Amino acid sequence: MPPATREPHAIGLDIGGTKIAAGVVTASGVVLDRTRMPTPPDDQAATLAAMVGVVDELRARHPGVGAVGVGAAGLVEWPRGRLRWAPHNAYRGLELRRLLHERTGLPTVVDNDANAAAWAEARFGAGAGSDDLVLVAVGTGIGGGLVLDGAIYRGAGFGGEVGHMIVAADGDPCPCGSRGCLEAMASGSALGRAGRAAAAADPDGRLATLAGGAERVTGEAVFQAAAGGDEAAVALFQQAGFWLGVGIASLITIFDPDVVVVGGGLAATGELLLAPARASMERYVFGRRYRELPPVARARLGADAGLVGAGVLALRSRR
Repeated sequence: MPPATREPHAIGLDIGGTKIAAGVVTASGVVLDRTRMPTPPDDQAATLAAMVGVVDELRARHPGVGAVGVGAAGLVEWPRGRLRWAPHNAYRGLELRRLLHERTGLPTVVDNDANAAAWAEARFGAGAGSDDLVLVAVGTGIGGGLVLDGAIYRGAGFGGEVGHMIVAADGDPCPCGSRGCLEAMASGSALGRAGRAAAAADPDGRLATLAGGAERVTGEAVFQAAAGGDEAAVALFQQAGFWLGVGIASLITIFDPDVVVVGGGLAATGELLLAPARASMERYVFGRRYRELPPVARARLGADAGLVGAGVLALRSRR
């Protein structure tokens, strides 16, 4: 464990569809300690209990923490911190900020997870020094965060949900209930779904063999096959990257950021995803011949971005 610090520090939590990641974070974005656990499926009470458990665990090792910050997937009311709904999580109308404050006695902030990650990347990561940044978080689903003019942009409350802008009106169904969302076309879940279809069409191919059957193909299996040179798997990444680039082109056209940061678990696949995304972005962005395009960069903070941003936002709220 890193040595103790006199710098103010908070507990930051990143609540995703499959895992809860938490850490003790300083005001300068340094992670002093961390822990993680699976997100309990289909049980709001168990999810809340898990959050309280990781806070208690870290607080026992760092009794000097001064606040709790949470970045949670889905529709989060700001600044109330009420979790209205998320496609991949069990909570519905959960008064998380109030409940965590009551359980811990600490000042508590709850924001959207991609907002928190965008703030961390803008201050300490791939967009350090930028006042205008777009984050696209590509994981189980796709989230988004906007830092505009040096502040998180939330609109009337729920701004930044870039994963649910429509990029293909006749595209695949999305867990949100719509069709052709960026999430439905380019997320890890979309990649796994396309991989299962490809493996079913070629049951003796590398992808089906690697996964142990077409029905067991996941996005991770597609990545392993693509990294090994399997042409079918590489083509699936090109397809996902194409749609990701279409979405990024629209975001650049609307917001004209200094940098577009791609984070989330699928960003770890690197150029397999980013190269086709940049190519389609350049094809579809408005006014390509007459403008300089921002870099499309892989997130620098990796899996820590959400918890770092949540912790730093909690510390800022105490000022």
